[in-house]
Amino acid sequence: MSEPVTRRALLTRGARIVGASALVGSSALSPGLVAAQAPKRGGTLAIRLWDPPHWDPYLTLSFRTQIPYTFTHSRLVKHKAGPAIQPGTFVIEGDLAESWTQPDETSYVFKLRKGVRFHPKPPVNGRELTAEDVVYSMERFRTVKGNPQAYMLAAVDRVEAVDRHTVKFTVKEPFAWFLDMLANPMTLAIVARECVEKFGDLKKAEATVGTGPWMLEGHQPNVGFTLVRHPNYFGPGLPLIDRIEVTIDDDNASRMAAFLAGKYDLGWENNGAINRTDWNTIKDQIMRRRTLRTAESPSNVGYRVFMRTDKPPFSDVRVRRAISHALNRQEVIDVTSDGVGRLNGAVPLALKDWALPVDQLGEGARYYKYDPAEARRLLAEAGYPRGFSSVMDFNNYGQTFMEDAIQIILKDLKTVGIDTKLNVKEYGAYIATSATGNYEAMYYGATPFIDPDSYLFTNFFPGQPRNVAKVNDPVLTDLLVRQRRTQDVAARRRLIHEIQRHVAMQQYIMEIYSPVNIFVWDAALKNYGPNIGYDYGGRLLATWLDR
Repeated sequence: MSEPVTRRALLTRGARIVGASALVGSSALSPGLVAAQAPKRGGTLAIRLWDPPHWDPYLTLSFRTQIPYTFTHSRLVKHKAGPAIQPGTFVIEGDLAESWTQPDETSYVFKLRKGVRFHPKPPVNGRELTAEDVVYSMERFRTVKGNPQAYMLAAVDRVEAVDRHTVKFTVKEPFAWFLDMLANPMTLAIVARECVEKFGDLKKAEATVGTGPWMLEGHQPNVGFTLVRHPNYFGPGLPLIDRIEVTIDDDNASRMAAFLAGKYDLGWENNGAINRTDWNTIKDQIMRRRTLRTAESPSNVGYRVFMRTDKPPFSDVRVRRAISHALNRQEVIDVTSDGVGRLNGAVPLALKDWALPVDQLGEGARYYKYDPAEARRLLAEAGYPRGFSSVMDFNNYGQTFMEDAIQIILKDLKTVGIDTKLNVKEYGAYIATSATGNYEAMYYGATPFIDPDSYLFTNFFPGQPRNVAKVNDPVLTDLLVRQRRTQDVAARRRLIHEIQRHVAMQQYIMEIYSPVNIFVWDAALKNYGPNIGYDYGGRLLATWLDR
């Protein structure tokens, strides 16, 4: 049996994989393949995730908390999942809501399913969910001190329980993305008042009691956690998988070895994927040992350099354009992703219904060109002929390819005279400071949204907590407001395209790249359809294990 080559060795040899056709065992994602098989109840699924900094999704930006909540909690609406859903598309369907109506431009009325039960655990003890739980959750989300994502419901004027199973939302003005916001798996899980009252907040694992398909049975920090089937889940016969064992492992070599040994049923990285370089390293070995299914799709995760545009030197558009010219994005893609990645505008190409390719960004497209000489010229024109010194906050998210990327970025900046000190932060501190706009000059990070409004309004509207680049552009602000108020999809798309072209000219945020996901799952996992976004629980809800 051959030994696995190292990641660095593979990079040195320059191994490449070009498309889905080159993937051994690639899945066609055809619903017909699974339709002929009768679902089987039972079994244990094994996956690798991350250790939550705490368990309260209303008090953190962290995906490490948001992902587990997709197993344990429900939302009013969700995104449809399964083999028939193409990655990068999001069809909204009911979760706790069995139906909804929009009586006028600013009102939404949701009819809740009857008989939905919380987990049979204290302090909630399996009681029925009512409209008051939805009202409580929304009000807590909007008002609890320290919620970095309260902005997501800033458009809401009030939430009312019309009766025991009816909830009415009134928004302050027309908000075309309202349902998308409610379906977002990053937030807005419906929680139980009793848990907050008993524990003070939801940070303890014991407070994780929802109406979702699985219950949190136990959590060992830095080791893992176990999820077991909710016996009274409202979906008939669901979930089919009895138990999910989650391993915490932040060492890439260890994760790779575990996957080779058959320890995980999904790829060990975000969305059940494996980064291309690691996949190229192990694919020949693993396909001799296991039967796997794979699929490819551009990632919605955009890797980006953020800057404080509210103060010099980054308040000068010439400096920002210089930095963009200085960055060799293709080299980053070559080193981190074996040459397969996507250059994005402000909306990642994974959101194909809304994103513009770089070559369609108008005059702003030129700033994506790697041109150190032009970068130095622009810096000199801005008054920095010898460059300047700066600092870059950084956390690698437990991923070695992030380390590779930041070294290239620092090298490129130094080449044009920007001597940048790397300020490495622990993950919790990084999420609580840099990712919420509390940083000195620049930081490198990842943005994982699944709708264009979150990439645009959230990142660029003045005063938004996630406007970490501190952008205040009246022309852009007007466009952002107009697209939110525009219900007609074609007209809204035109506005979103205009926003992307405007932002490309201004270069408020340096868009580096997005990888192309290689989703990997064990062939024994049936009825599974991969997708981007954090909704692990939704994608696994109707799956089963044939072993």
